[in-house]
Parts: sequence; structure tokens; C-alpha cells
Amino acid sequence: MSRSGLTVNFVACQLSALCAAFWFRLYLSPGETSPAVRHAFATIFGIYFVIFCFGWYSVHLFVLVLMCYGIMVTASISNIHRYSFFVAMGYLTICHISRIYIFHYGILTTDFSGPLMIVTQKITTLAFQVHDGLGRRAEDLSSEQHRLAVKAKPSFLEYVSYLLNFMSVIAGPCNNFKDYIAFIEGRHTHMKLLEMNWKEKGFHSLPEPSPTGAVMHKLCVTLVSLLLFLTLTKTFPVTSLVDDWFVHEANFLTRLCYLYIVMQASKPKYYFAWTLADAVNNAAGFGFSGVDKNGNFSWDLLSNLNIWKIETATSFKMYVENWNIQTATWLKRVCYERVPWYPTVLTFILSALWHGVYPGYYFTFLTGILVTLAARTVRKNYRHYFLSSKALKAVYDLVTWAVTQLAVSYTVAPFVMLAVEPTISLYKSMYFYLHIISLLIILFLPIKPQAHNQRWPQTLNSLNKKMD
Repeated sequence: MSRSGLTVNFVACQLSALCAAFWFRLYLSPGETSPAVRHAFATIFGIYFVIFCFGWYSVHLFVLVLMCYGIMVTASISNIHRYSFFVAMGYLTICHISRIYIFHYGILTTDFSGPLMIVTQKITTLAFQVHDGLGRRAEDLSSEQHRLAVKAKPSFLEYVSYLLNFMSVIAGPCNNFKDYIAFIEGRHTHMKLLEMNWKEKGFHSLPEPSPTGAVMHKLCVTLVSLLLFLTLTKTFPVTSLVDDWFVHEANFLTRLCYLYIVMQASKPKYYFAWTLADAVNNAAGFGFSGVDKNGNFSWDLLSNLNIWKIETATSFKMYVENWNIQTATWLKRVCYERVPWYPTVLTFILSALWHGVYPGYYFTFLTGILVTLAARTVRKNYRHYFLSSKALKAVYDLVTWAVTQLAVSYTVAPFVMLAVEPTISLYKSMYFYLHIISLLIILFLPIKPQAHNQRWPQTLNSLNKKMD
């Protein structure tokens, strides 16, 4: 199968999933359909879409699910999370490595790793939550772990439905087992309203929020992202960063601006895939998160990014906290909060292994740590000088926005270039400027102490929260 063919299949599957999601919500509503029937249809559709999109490669997904269900049934509660984690991550890593040697970097023909990565997140999330519910004392759990703990092992139907349902099997995102079961059983929206004490705010009945408005909004974002992908991404391909013109002829300022444009052009495909996946879940009635500060119903429980905050970010931290949000949450829950030592280092290693074994990923993560440390140091040393007036604050925000966007472009370029050779070529042409500046800042600017009781940020990618 060609790469373009796989892309067509992906889009066809997600659009079919969107139609199926509307049908699922309207004709298999929990008030008229048993949970078993809803589980069965969600699973059957999901299996069909995976086979249609990935052909025989989908066997990898089914093998992993069956192996981990065997662990769920047979393993002791004290070890269920460990065995599930090592089997799922081990299988995923083996598949990542095999793809590197069978296919070569940018010429991947059938990338089946996406669904495998999502299923790995769900397998490990559920295993840890079952361990929390059955194997740990309530007083040893954090408030969030207590809320999400699963008190009984899932049935086979519940397990495969959670992992392979058509709403998230192709493009995610990862979600919590209790939220998914509440959605299947028709308790999802009411549960979220009760969590925010809806009746205590003067309301005597629980409403039935409709996701239609949220779905339409997200589909508009998806359409704009698709148009940008078909125009900008094709006009400014990542491969242009290794062209002779860029490497040998353009001056430094031109390279800086062109790199920013190319990296901007590489983002619409992520905006498209993640927003469409969010819309699919919402169309089925899943993803309600409560009420926002303006009193409007919010459907962002499963949202994977906040485009406005990404594009207006005035710090590296703000940027990454709004990118791939659900993966961030997963890393926090299965690693950062649980390991007894070196949480930042181990979370970084897990994040890198989960993404894959392309060298470009590791260039990005290592560069990101340097940049984050340097940015934090500058902020602590100088930000307070610009808070005395609105004009100074506006100047500070404008400068930090520009610096942030350029720094992110420089940092994430290897992530999309994948290989060592183009990455080194790019960084040489940029004189490794951001690496050098970041190192100088870290070495020579004073590092002010940070409070030790800070909790993990709201999203993953600030995995360097405890670096100092």
C-alpha cells in the first residue's frame, strides 16, 4: 500500500467513523440499547476500520490486545500493572524497531504504529487503574487516582470495547476506563455535571447537553486544517530544509524565518487528525467535560490540543502544555506520579520510547530540555522587570512570543525530519545557535530556587517540571 493510499484510507475511516458516531448516538442511545449491544457495535466497527485501514498489519493490534487481556485475567493484582506495562511497551518498541529496518525513515509505506501507540496507552492506563482499585489502600492514592480507580476487572467485551472502539482506535485519543464505561452506560454527562456540583448551584434537574455545536465547530477547524495542509504543507515541505539553497545560499536571518514557515506548514496535519478524532468522539456523545467559565457546556474532555494557546504561546512551557494533551496526561499518570526516583528522567525515557526509535525524536527531546531550562532561567531573572506597566508587559509578551515560536521551530524540526543526517545538516546551517545560547544561559545566569511542592503540570510535555 502506498503512503498516499494509507492517508486516503485514514481519512475515509475517520469520516466513516464520524457518520457511525452520529448513528451510534441517535439509534443506539443508552436509554434504548443495552450496554452489551453498544459495546459490541463499537468494537465491531473499530475492528472493521482497523482492518480496512491497515490490512494484515492490524494483526499486531489484535495480538497485543489478546496478550494483555490474558495478563488482566491471570496476573496477580500486585503485578498486573507491571506485566501489562512491560508487555505493551515491549511489543510497541519491537514494532517500532522493525519498521526502522524494514522501511527507511521518510519512505514509510504502511505506518501501523499509530493505533498500536494508542492501544498501548489504554492498556497501561487501565492496568494501573485496576491496580489502584484492587491492590492499593484508598489512603495511599491521590485524589485523582482514587477518582479513576477501577474496582473490578473488566469483562472481555468491556476490555476490547475500551481498546478497539471505532471512535478512538485509529487516531485516539487515550481516555479513562471509568469515563468510557459511563459513556456506554449513559451516565457520562450526568456524572460530569454532578462532579461540578450542578444541583448545588441552584439547578434542580440535570440537562442533556447536545454535542452538535461542538462537533460542527471542530469540523470547521478540521476543514481549515485540511485546506492548509493541501496548500501550505505541499508548498513548504520539510525536505526543503536540506536543499542546497537553504543550507549553502540563504543568509542566517532567511534560514530562521524559512524554518519557522516550514514548521508552521507541518502542523495542519496534526490539527486535522486530532481535531477530527475529537469530533468523532463528541458526535457519539463522548467527551463532555462540564461547564466552562462562561456557563457554556464544554466538550473538551478528550481534546488533544488548544490551537489558540499554541499559536499565541509566550513561553516554551505554554506551547508544549497545549500540544498532545492526552499523551501528556498518560505519561503523568503511569510514570511521573508513580516512580520513586528520577521521575523526570524516567518520564522522558518513556515518552521517547513510546514515540519511536527515530533519532530525530531524541534530538527534539534533548534540545527541548535545554531550551526549557534556559527559558525558565531567563523568565525568573528578568520577567519581573516588565510587570510595572502595561506597555512594558506588552513588549515583553511580543518579544517572548517571537522567541518562543522560533525556539519551537528549531527544537521540533528533527521530530519531523526523523533521520540523523538531515538533522545535523539543518543544525549546522543554523550554527547550533539555540543550543549554544541555551547552554550559555544555563551556565552563566543564576538559577533561582524553585518551590519543592509543585505538582505535575496539567499536561505531559512539561516533563521537565522538576529538572531543577
